Amino acid sequence: MKPPARADSDRAADLIRAVRQRTPARVLIGRAGPAYRTHTQLALRRDHAAALDAVQTELDLARDLAPELVKRWGLFMVTTCAEDKTDYLLRPDLGRRLSPPARQLIQERCPRRAEVQVAIGDGLSVAAVKAQVPVLLDKLAREARQREWRFGQPFVIRHCRVGVLNDIGELLEPEVVVLLIGERPGLATAQSLSAYMAYQPQAGHTDAERNLISNIHHRGVRPADAAVRIVRLVERMRHLRRSGTEVKEQLDEATRLGPTV
Repeated sequence: MKPPARADSDRAADLIRAVRQRTPARVLIGRAGPAYRTHTQLALRRDHAAALDAVQTELDLARDLAPELVKRWGLFMVTTCAEDKTDYLLRPDLGRRLSPPARQLIQERCPRRAEVQVAIGDGLSVAAVKAQVPVLLDKLAREARQREWRFGQPFVIRHCRVGVLNDIGELLEPEVVVLLIGERPGLATAQSLSAYMAYQPQAGHTDAERNLISNIHHRGVRPADAAVRIVRLVERMRHLRRSGTEVKEQLDEATRLGPTV
């Protein structure tokens, strides 16, 4: 006996569920008359508050990264030329330069000419650093060591902008610098991290000489997957001896499809 055809409303509900499982964006969420439903309004206010907190919070190494992680990696924190959060937000140029004490400390504690040098920057979301860096840093190191790369001493930068990559490149002369930095929070999540990468960065380099994997969070690019993609990109940079727009990421099927939660 042929089963009864499913109602259009059932098929529409299935489609909406499938779409919403693929993205944290607020699509197909429904309305009550001309307005959002109450639970949607409350969620928006909650997420807006989380975004503001993520931007305004000052990074604290002991509080935001697990003490065990800090000890195991010997993490230390330096600052850029931006002296406080207000300075950082109003003067992006200061966030792109390491302060003189930071330059001295990095030179004292970090070996030069590593094959991969990782730095962790607060950027615009301390919440992203706190949520994603512990898994990502360990996984990155494992992937690098499997390839017998020299993995530089990681360190943390407060009031950090992406352009600080150039200062790191000139100070330590690594082959590739990977900067893990908090993204500007949105209303989908305040825990999204980016990984900017550059081959032998130096003064004057721009975003055209950099590669990026963004949206690293539990409903975007998962940290473990991001580590694999970062290492593959580093391999291509080392092979081609360049980075930026001329270096394209090659994704396999599993990576291209992304999470299915």
